Order: sequence, then C-alpha cells, then structure tokens
Amino acid sequence: MTPNPILALTLFFAGGALIYLGWKYKLWTRVFHDSERDRKTAMEDVLKQLYHVEYSGRKATLNAMAGALKLSDKKLVSLIEEMSALNLIRAQADTISLTRAGKDYALHIIRVHRLWEKYLSERTGIDKSEWHNRAEQMEHTMTSEEAEELYHELGSPRFDPHGDPIPMKTGEIIESNAIPLSGIRENALVKIVHIEDEPEVIYEQIIDKKLHMGQQLKVTEIDDHRVRFFSEGQEYELSSIVASNIGVRKLSEEEVFESGKVRLSSLRQGEKGQVIGISSECRGANRRRLLDLGFIKGTSIETGLEGPMKEPKAYLIRNTLIALRNDQADLILIEKTK
Repeated sequence: MTPNPILALTLFFAGGALIYLGWKYKLWTRVFHDSERDRKTAMEDVLKQLYHVEYSGRKATLNAMAGALKLSDKKLVSLIEEMSALNLIRAQADTISLTRAGKDYALHIIRVHRLWEKYLSERTGIDKSEWHNRAEQMEHTMTSEEAEELYHELGSPRFDPHGDPIPMKTGEIIESNAIPLSGIRENALVKIVHIEDEPEVIYEQIIDKKLHMGQQLKVTEIDDHRVRFFSEGQEYELSSIVASNIGVRKLSEEEVFESGKVRLSSLRQGEKGQVIGISSECRGANRRRLLDLGFIKGTSIETGLEGPMKEPKAYLIRNTLIALRNDQADLILIEKTK
C-alpha cells in the first residue's frame, strides 16, 4: 500500500501542535503558580512590615510602606485592596492598619522567621550574616504545624539569637525590656540583650566589631554622635545610629562586671591565662567541639606557636597543642595570669 504523503504530513504537524500546546500549558501553569506564590509572599511581607510599624507605636502610610517594601504605589494599592477584601487589613485614607486576623497572620510569619533563625544558629554552622535572608525565605513556606514541631525540637525557646521574642502559637509575645545603647548614661555597666539585624548595612558594622549577645560593656563616654565603651579587654567606639540598634540592660546586683575578662585571641606569645568560659555567641556543634577540646572554665592555657600570618595560633592546654583561627579564639574568654 502506497503511503499517503498528505496524510503523513498532516499527522506530523498535528503531533507537533499537540506537543507545543502541552509545553505551553505546562509553562503557563508554572508561570501562574509562580505568580500566585510571589503575590502570597508580597502580601505576607506587607503584614509583617505593618506589624513592626504598629509594634513600634507608629502609623503606617501608603508612601512609607511602599518605600520600606520597595514596591510601586500601584502594586501596593492592588495588594491592599485584595487584603482588605480578605479582612487582613483596614485602609482609611492614607493610613493602613492590621485587623485581628491580619495580626494573627503576621505573628505566624514572625514566629516562623525567628524560629528558623534560632535553628540556623543552634543546629548549623551557617554564618550569622546569612540567618536573616535564609529565614526570610522559610517564613513563607512553613505551616503552623511544622513551626510548632520545630519549636518543641529546639526546646521551646523564648527568644531568637538576636534577642527578639518568639511569638507563641497562641499569638502571645514577651515584651522586650531592652534599652538602646545610645540612651545609656556614662559609667553604666550593661549587658547586650538584643541586636537588631535590620537594616543590613548597620548589622554588618555590628558583626564587624564582633559584638555579641550576652557581652558585658562599661560605657565610658556618650554624646549625641557616638558611644564609647570597654568590653572583653578592648575599647570600642560606635556612632549613635549603630548604637541605637543594640539593646542592653543594666547588670543586676547578682551579676559582676568581669573587668579582667578578655578574648583568647588577645593572648600574646609567652602569656598565660585561665579559661573563664565560652562566649554565649558560640552555639551548637561549635560550642561542643571547643568543650571537647578542653576549653573548660578554670583550665590553664598559654600561647604556643604562631602561623606566618599570626593565624592560626597554637595554644597549649592540658599538655596538648591546639591550633585555632582568631575568630575561633575570639569565642573563648579568659583571664590573664601572667
């Protein structure tokens, strides 16, 4: 039987058309789902930003929200209209506010974000500079049930690694008693209990100074432009803007300011010291490793060998030489004995 060339050509093109339509359908479906996911993320970002604005006692305006979220006025208005219809927010003139349902939703997003930062700090070796952005991604994907499982797995924490309270599943949240470092009087003895991780440019300056939660400070000088203080054997100077992103509380009568406490990295060749403890900044596997190596309170230690670039350094502890980078030695607190 002679094949019909016209029929064969028709079938070929029909098959190609079906393949093309199938590919177009998959592409359209993917774009649709991506668009829906992006819109959901944008709505949740609006809710979270609104909560932070209201929590600080301010009023949220359209222009301020658009600037903070880097959205066009047109897109923000579209989101507000949709969220108003869902009874998540109220829009009156130029002011936007959360409804009860919107506040509950915002607290879920914040709860997931802070739990995930706690997880990253306790269970991984990921650098602190990455915690916020990674948590920002996770906060849009985790369900309430998954967040509750993580909460119990982490031991029911009350605060995230920056000192921010973690909202309960019921929406309850602990009030912070932190005072901005920029508002402390001279000669005050304080402890860092909160470090704000936004805006990123200021947080990077705090990280660069190697300031951390639980660190004791003695404020030596303060004015409208700068704050100077002494801590862990070093003198620091911060601008008032940076200092305002650090929350502190005064030491209680039971807490003693350890003026002789310094970082192991400051121990010079031939000097000796005694371990006071490991910084609260050191968590999880890193903390366990240092304890396993013998960096326990009361243990004697002295410097051994130095690398050609003064890093790493070798420290003699319990008749064993242990090499540490300076950023690792910064986490071990000692008192010099010689």
